Formats: sequence, structure tokens, C-alpha cells
Amino acid sequence: MLSVSRAQARQFILSKQGLLGKHRFAGRDGAYAYVRQAGCIQYDPVDVCGRNAELTLQSRVKGFTRQTLDDLMYKDRLLVDYADKELSIWPREDWPYFSGYRERSKAHGACFEGMAELEKRAVSYIEQNGPVSSDTLPLEGKIVWHSSMHWSGNWSGQSPAARSVLEQLYTDGTLLIHHKSGTRKFYDLTSRHFGKELLSAANPCADESDFLKWRVLRRIGAVGLLWNRRSDAFLGISMTAPERDGAFAALEEEGRIVKVQAEGIRSALYMRSEDLRLMESVLAGTADLRARLEFLAPLDPMLWDRKLIEALWDFRYSWEIYTPAEKRRYGYYVLPMLHGENLIGRVEAAADRKNKVLTVKNIWYEDGVRQTKKLNDAVSGALKRLAKLNGCAAVVFQNECDPN
Repeated sequence: MLSVSRAQARQFILSKQGLLGKHRFAGRDGAYAYVRQAGCIQYDPVDVCGRNAELTLQSRVKGFTRQTLDDLMYKDRLLVDYADKELSIWPREDWPYFSGYRERSKAHGACFEGMAELEKRAVSYIEQNGPVSSDTLPLEGKIVWHSSMHWSGNWSGQSPAARSVLEQLYTDGTLLIHHKSGTRKFYDLTSRHFGKELLSAANPCADESDFLKWRVLRRIGAVGLLWNRRSDAFLGISMTAPERDGAFAALEEEGRIVKVQAEGIRSALYMRSEDLRLMESVLAGTADLRARLEFLAPLDPMLWDRKLIEALWDFRYSWEIYTPAEKRRYGYYVLPMLHGENLIGRVEAAADRKNKVLTVKNIWYEDGVRQTKKLNDAVSGALKRLAKLNGCAAVVFQNECDPN
């Protein structure tokens, strides 16, 4: 077992994330490489100053634009949006791993009377007319829907037949998201975009236990260091505490993860064995730890376990988007600010793309943070990059929060 200080644990996670030193990820290939490293990044449709997936990549990938992600998903088809950690974006190459998930979805859909006929009609229409949305697929009526396969959890109720059938075929893997117009999804046949070799590939996991280990290992790699505890980092993975214990034990026995004891942290942390060289560079003091200032997405992989963030950084972050306005401590869509190895505060910004203005509503610094000229310049630079991501030419400030 490795013993590290809290500072070294922070340095390792940030280095793994590509948030310290020279940019390890750049352009289209860098964006793809980061998603492959993380396994998945969460998609969320809210777009105040960039969507969650875009903000996640912008903080790590030099030269990233919104079009970069759009091309990877809908032009190159190297990435797909599908359920994983809630609704996520992940590499197309992982498609075979989720074959069991798709089979369970098909079995679930078969329980609904008349679904098979509606699916047949939908597929036939798409074959003849191309991609459709729920508004353009000519299926009338409603379906009483009970779903445990949906990424937002168990839900039930009536929904339009067109929407229900498209979502069922999408979860089955028969359809994929061809493109989005705003938040509206357009679906097409998966077979038109994925080759036969990929669609017929066997699941690399021998059974569900093997699949669980693969997913746990993937989430450990996404965060960098993770403990064997109930955690939001495991959202989307259906497992009991004993099953999680078993997955960790098996991965450690197989030599695929390494136990790490961080100073002052009671629970052991775990890292992927393939990251040992990076950890060794941190411990030896040879890792590139030059400071950058980046804004983190609310659902950034590094922030998936907020209790771990609090334990290592003494930083409490709560996404207040669903908190009533009068009960918010900060704001509606607030991004943590990372400067070097430290989480130094929060920023709330909103993009007015029509007028090409990014409005900074507020900046909150943590206690003890000194607002030096060097820090203020770094914040200004990060705000300019955020404005550029959103197609904004100007940055304006409210509430006297101009860092300069």
C-alpha cells in the first residue's frame, strides 16, 4: 500500500485529470483522448455558459470548441451519447460492453402490449425517411410507461407514443442519436453509422460480475483516486455494498488497482495500476505541477465524489441549480475555480450569445485567498476563454466583481 500526503493525493488527481502543468490534451484528438481516459463524461442539457460536457473538456483541452465535441459525436461518430453515469458521452469502442444492458432493455420493452408493432412501424419509417425526432415520427396516441431502464431512474406515467418508442429503440441500441437541435434529439438507425464488426462484437466481459468490475475500474480511472464507499461517482451502476466490496477486492487481487493511504483520510483510496508511473513522478517531485486557472464543470469527473473533494481540498461544493433561489448560498449555475493545486472559489457567469456578451454575475473567493494581480490576470484569462467558448466577444461584470 502506498502512503501519500494530502497534497500529493491532490497533485496526483489533478495531474491525472490534465488540470496541472502543460496541457496534455489538445484539439480534436485531445478531447477524444480525455473521454477515453475518463470512460464517460456526463451530458446535461442546461446551457448557461456552456453545457456540462463542453465545460469539462474546455478546462482540459487546449483549443477546444463546442464544434469539436459535436464533430466527435455526430460527424466522426467516435463518441456516443447513451446511459452510463446518468446520460453520458462515451467512446464508441465501448459499445460491446453494454450488450447486456441493451438486452435487458429489449426484454423490458417486450412487456408492453403493442410495442413490437410500434417499433416495427418506427424503424420502417426511419428506413424510408431518415432521422426523426418525436415531433416528426407519425405515431399517434400515448403509452402508459413504467421504466427501470431509463437513465433518470424509475419513473412511470403516460407519454406520447412517438417519444416512448424512440426512447425504447434508442435504449435497445437499434437507434442512436443522429444529431441534436438545441436539446431536441433526432434518431437514426445505429446500423447506418456503426459497422457490422462493432455491432456483432462479443461482450468482452464474461458475465455481470465481470461487467461490474469493469465499470468500477472505469470510475476509479475517471476520478483518479476513489474510495470503496457509497459515492455519487458510482451513479448509474446498480450494485449493493457487498457487490461493490467484491468488485474492489477482485480488482485488487488481480493487480488492477492499488491501495493508497492519504494522510488524514480514514478510508483507503484506490488508483488504477496503470497510473503508478504518474504517482511515482508526483512522489519524486518530477511531475509538471505548473499552475493554471481553470473553471470546472458542475458535473466534472473530478467532482463526482464531493465528500472526497471536501476531505482532500477542504472545499464544499453543492450544485444549486435545483435549489430554490431564496435558499441558494451562491447561484443558479456556479463553476468551481481551480488555481494550481487549490480550489480557490466559485464564479457565476451567463452567456448572451445573441449579443455576444458573457456576463459575470459574481465571483466568490474562499477564505484566505489573496487577490493578487497575478491571480486577477489568471481569472481574467479564464473568463476570456469561457467567453470564446460561448461565442462571446466581451466580458462584463455585475456586483463589482471585476477581478481587476
